This record gives sequence, structure tokens and C-alpha cells, in this order.
Amino acid sequence: MKLPQLEKKPEIKSCHNKSWTDDYSWIHQPNILEVLRDSSKLLPEVRKYLEDENEYFSDQMKDTKKIQKKLFDEIKARIKLDDESLPYKDKNYEYWTKTTAKGNYSIKLRKRIGEEQIEEIWNGDKEKEKLKTEYFGLGDLEVSFNDEYLGYSLDLKGSEYYTIYIRNIKSGNLVTEKIKETSGSIEFSLDDKYIFYSKLDKHHRPRTIYRHEIGSATKDDLLIFEEKSEAFTVGIGLSSDEKYFIITSSDHNTSEQYYFEVYEKNPNPKLIQKRKRGIIYSINSWDEYFYKHTNENAEDFKIDRCNNLVEQKWEPFVNAKDEVLIGGLVFLNNWIIRSETSNALGKIILRDPKTNQEEEIIFSDEKVIVPSISLTQKDKNTDNVYLSYSSPKTPGRTFLYNLKSKDKKLVKEQEIPSGHDPDNYIVERLECPSHDGRMVPLTITRHKDTILDNSQDLLLLLMM
Repeated sequence: MKLPQLEKKPEIKSCHNKSWTDDYSWIHQPNILEVLRDSSKLLPEVRKYLEDENEYFSDQMKDTKKIQKKLFDEIKARIKLDDESLPYKDKNYEYWTKTTAKGNYSIKLRKRIGEEQIEEIWNGDKEKEKLKTEYFGLGDLEVSFNDEYLGYSLDLKGSEYYTIYIRNIKSGNLVTEKIKETSGSIEFSLDDKYIFYSKLDKHHRPRTIYRHEIGSATKDDLLIFEEKSEAFTVGIGLSSDEKYFIITSSDHNTSEQYYFEVYEKNPNPKLIQKRKRGIIYSINSWDEYFYKHTNENAEDFKIDRCNNLVEQKWEPFVNAKDEVLIGGLVFLNNWIIRSETSNALGKIILRDPKTNQEEEIIFSDEKVIVPSISLTQKDKNTDNVYLSYSSPKTPGRTFLYNLKSKDKKLVKEQEIPSGHDPDNYIVERLECPSHDGRMVPLTITRHKDTILDNSQDLLLLLMM
């Protein structure tokens, strides 16, 4: 089969007082965003070329079909298709998700706390079948605070233009107009009268935040924030104490935030700290304090706090540490938890806010792990959390961990259907000098039967 060739249509281009001939600039359609919405608008010559390329690829790779299937089957054998997440206790319900061996999409389940009857409130495969669509992409899936509404966003074309739907869970009926051309994220108001969402601009960037009243027309949606710079994109979230909505505007290395109280009738976002090039910060609130996680005068971040965002008298809470990356905070009534990374190893740090004493939570005998923490319930008056980790030799494990007693219970372990025994592997931690004398940490994973005679192959992965 002949290699497909795209037609050359020379065009003189120029920039910075330089000119050159571009043979293929003609394929850059001015209406490319319309093409994302409707693929039939793609230039016929370009479509034909792409189809020819796919056909050529299939022809060139036809001799590898057996090895392709073998590799696919091997990968698939390592993935447990029928699986369930751990439950999260909301006010009235426990929520969790599951996947099945037959389906391609997740199922969201719930049951009233203290009861046994399970209710299916979302099934991606059934939704795709009902919509009769070839492509089905789920953006966000949120339940309202009163447990009555399910908010979800779908991309049915692969264009990453998400449409938001709000459904009454019991009746299954939509309760408001569909909201089109959004980024996909959904944030319910605490009184469940509204949702907040970000709308995409003509360049496919989320630069506006709107409030939509459930049950109303989208033409009446209230614009509450607009980012003027085309380089910045916006999003909205809720503070840990559920007292404030926080709007974040950011590019790759600079951020700026605004806040307003959750029950403001006409939200008026107020600037927290004016943006400075290269400065990233994020604000959270808990127990009458505002916490700022920032890299200002702290290359690897620090955390300051104050009790007033009008005067903003910030005081150190977690000081910057030399070559230690400081993570954000997780709050419980009696504990504050954060992550740290030093020497390319993650840690979870526990703080008693009454005494300000800190300690590292050690819940695994392995030294080289990737640890994480998640909450078990909405009510912050608890000592229990989920602690998870994986390592170069051990698939994911999750423990129910009591921060006070330090008791732990293994509640979930990633299963490898094709089989895996962590005891067959050895993980070693070495340090080697770089060209400037700095010691670079290396993690070496090998089978326990590997003969160490310099004859074995090595796969080197660089982590940036």
C-alpha cells in the first residue's frame, strides 16, 4: 500500500521579521472549534487523508495482530474489572461506586446509613445506551446536599464541551434546562437551589463562573465572575468548613483567588490576593482561620494562616523547609493532616491543633511508598481516616486508620487477577552522586531471583 500524501499548498508565513514557506498551513481551519462540535465540518481533504493514514497503519501492522492481542490480553488480565470503591458516609447516605466485568462505565450506589437496601443512582452503560451515542464521556457526577438531585455532565462527541444535567434521583426526571458548552464541573449550593459552573469561551477555555437556579431557564443564569486574561482559566470550589465558595483563576505558574459567603443572595466575589507572576496560592478555611498554601518566598511551599481576609495578618503555620515539598491540609475536628515529599519520598504528617505537636504517620513496613489519605465521612468529628499506599512491588492497599489509637485495619487491596506476589520482589533505595556532587536518590526494583552479576538488563525511568 502506498504511503498517503497530504497535498502541498505553499503559503508564505512570517513572524519576527522572518519569512518561510508552509506547505500545510491550509489544514488549520479557522472554524476548528466548530469542527469539535460537529466533525462533519472537517475539511473533506483532511478527513480523507486521516482515513488513508488509518488504513495504511492497519496494513503495515497486520503482521503484529497476534502479538497485539497477546499484549492486550496480558494487560487486561492485570485489571480487576468487577470492583467496588470504599463507602463514604454523607449525612444520610453511604455512597460508593462499582464497575462490572461486562460494563465499560461506572455505577454509583447508595444506601441509607443503618439500612441495607441499596439504590442505584447512576449507571454509565445504561445512560450511553439510552442516549444512543457512539462516544460517551462523563465529566462530573455530584449529589446535592439534600440527597435529592444528581448533577452530571456529559461529552457525547469527544470535543470536551460538556453539557450539564440535573436529575431528580427518585423520579429520574430532569429538573432544569440542560446547560451546554461548560467545562463539566458542577458545584451545588448548600441550600440546593442553585448550581455553579464554568462556561467555555470561544477559544474553549473556562473563563466565566455562572450561577444557575435549578428549574429556571439558562438565559437567566447569573454571571458572577469573569476572567479578563485569555491566559487564565477559572474554577469554583467549597471551603472545608462549607462557609465560603472559592473561585480560582490560574495559568501554569500563577494563581489568584476570590471568595464569597455560601448564603450570599447576590454573590460578590472578593479578591484575596492580587496575582503575582510565578506565585501560586490557594486558600481554605477551617475553625475560624483561613489557611494559605503558597510558594511565595517558599520555593517548595509553606502554609500561613490568619483569622480575617480583610486585614490579612498572616502568621506562619507550617514553615518552608529546605528541599521539602509541603502539601495541602485535610481537616478533622481534632486533627490536621498534610503531605510532605522529601528525597523523592512521600510522607503523611499528623498535627494536634491543641498542642501543635506533629508526627509522621507510619502505617507500612515498606520504605519506598506513595501514601495518600482520604476521609471516611462528611462529619469531621471522627478519628478515622482511609490511609492508602502503593509501592514498586505492592499494588494499592487501603487501611481504616484511627488517628488517636493508631489501630489499623486493611479494608481494600488491589487484586491482580493474573496473579502477583509482592514477596517475589526486592526494592532497594540507593543514592548516587550527580555531576555537581548532589546525591540523587534511585529506587531499584528486582525479582528476588535476579542474579547480580552485571549481566541483567535495566529499564531506567526518570521521574520529573
